[in-house]
Amino acid sequence: TLSQPCLHISSIDASVALAMSGVITFISAKDVPGQNRRLWFNNPEELFAEEEVICVGQIIGAIVAETREQAKRAAEQVAITYQDIQPAFFTIEVFEAIEHQSFFDPKRKLERGNVEEGFKKADHILEDELYMGGQEHFYMETQGLIAIPKAEAGEMELYVASQHAAYTQEVVGITLGIDSNKITCHVKRLGGGFGGKVMKIASLSAIAATATYKTGRAVRCVLERGDDMLITSGRSPFLGKYKVGYMNDGTILAADITYYSNGGCTLDESSFIMEKALLHMDNGYKIPNLRGHGLVCKTNLPSYTAFRGFGGPQGLTIIEGVLHEVATRCGLPAHQVRDINMYKDEKCYTHHKQLFSPRDMVQCWNECLEKSDYTHRCLSIEQFNAHNHWKKRGISIVPLKFGIGFSKGFYNQVAALVNIYKDGSVLISHGGTEMGQGINTKAIQIASRILKVPMSSIHIKETCTGNVPNAAPSAASFGTDAVGMAVKNGCEKLMRSLEPLIKKHPQYTWQQLVVEAYCQKISLSATGFFMGPHTSLDWEKSEGNAYYYFTFGACCSEVEIDCLTGDHENIRTDIVMDVGRSINPALDVGQVEGGFVQGIGLYTIEELQ
Repeated sequence: TLSQPCLHISSIDASVALAMSGVITFISAKDVPGQNRRLWFNNPEELFAEEEVICVGQIIGAIVAETREQAKRAAEQVAITYQDIQPAFFTIEVFEAIEHQSFFDPKRKLERGNVEEGFKKADHILEDELYMGGQEHFYMETQGLIAIPKAEAGEMELYVASQHAAYTQEVVGITLGIDSNKITCHVKRLGGGFGGKVMKIASLSAIAATATYKTGRAVRCVLERGDDMLITSGRSPFLGKYKVGYMNDGTILAADITYYSNGGCTLDESSFIMEKALLHMDNGYKIPNLRGHGLVCKTNLPSYTAFRGFGGPQGLTIIEGVLHEVATRCGLPAHQVRDINMYKDEKCYTHHKQLFSPRDMVQCWNECLEKSDYTHRCLSIEQFNAHNHWKKRGISIVPLKFGIGFSKGFYNQVAALVNIYKDGSVLISHGGTEMGQGINTKAIQIASRILKVPMSSIHIKETCTGNVPNAAPSAASFGTDAVGMAVKNGCEKLMRSLEPLIKKHPQYTWQQLVVEAYCQKISLSATGFFMGPHTSLDWEKSEGNAYYYFTFGACCSEVEIDCLTGDHENIRTDIVMDVGRSINPALDVGQVEGGFVQGIGLYTIEELQ
């Protein structure tokens, strides 16, 4: 990798490295048998820098050696000469990109009402900006995989830590110039993902597969933490510039917000992240005149990618900042201004004209106010602050409206394969990936309920592209919805096939029933499929059903800060979250708590430099 961008590669000399003990070969762009790039919705990103280095940390080549230590020592001996390019600008910050008008296409806009008329009717106008930094995924397990060549027809198997095995399979096939049916990706589990193992792992898999193709040997690629952080990037930094018209009572009549995100050197998923931010710019608030522009900045950093919330946290943070500033200027409690502006009608439309009911959000809000004892604690905090000069406390409560599912509707689908063996045991394969969120546990629970067999009789071995093809990524808070329904569908098909036998032999045990079905040549294997609704959005008309549904919540936190040192402490947090009828409350509570703690890191202590 390179620590300085905007250079032309004049030559690469790996002769010294190749002469070192244990070194097998050096690979670069010229060794790629197929295409030296991966595509994501027609947005290309080079696997190896071929002619020009466009970002810090860009991969130029790779050493293949017998051990990691030998490979690291040899990599330091690869000599690369560069020719300086005098770029029009060099930027790694959103502010610099804005100055030079360095933006990716498409540029997005959402609008409802008449913002200019709203400003005219407002008692006050507020103009300000809010910057939100990025965040590193810092999953426990870094990016890693093993590529294994097979003896026939160019086949290859990869054991890979990927949230999107089908995309990894596709990229490897394109890189090697072979069909996807000869590439099999296996995913047992991930040591954390948070969105960071959707895209970048596909590039690393293609690089390792190229090494396997060239050497004919199995190749392991596992990034060290520093390389992982440098190469893969993380959550996009955002800047929000806003103009807001509001009344004396805190009611917001109009808001015009322009969002700028740091996309890095290629687009990756940044356009979809920006779309998510725009789609969540209203959060739970009915602002009658609302306009948002979204621009992704092109900078000389590794491309930013998906991260838990996927643009939602950035969009929500900026509108919450607006609400807080309006409350401060009006001299009103922030929770009162939030309550005044909240969606309250039984039937409401978002700013992109999607119909929803805010009833559950309002219920979460009221329950959180009550269970947190918000009003009484506000008085206690006032007393604490009056008696403490160097330590101060604050309390805040915010609602949440979050869209579930992919706004690209064709991704809202998944399949599952359910096999019953003669001993009565059940094996499930599905398109989701287990990364600690408990998707396999929930799938087993669902199968157990439908098949009426104990969970101990059901097993999920792995995610495998050879068993379930073309699966969507495990992302968008949609894994359990999709996988659960696919497993349910497959199990219901099997039960319908077994129903005549169940009626004929009600005294049979499950194993006896299965053996009898086998003897009568009844299939004991079924594919389940879930096809979610086709979500879509017309950006020209600012309308469409972008999400399958919304989930709601409310959170109240009390904090304490040391005014001398800046040290701060989270005293207490109350979270009320609507998750519907939870399949596994313990897992869901863990996810809510984990997300909150990760948010504490994002908003209070983590800083990328």
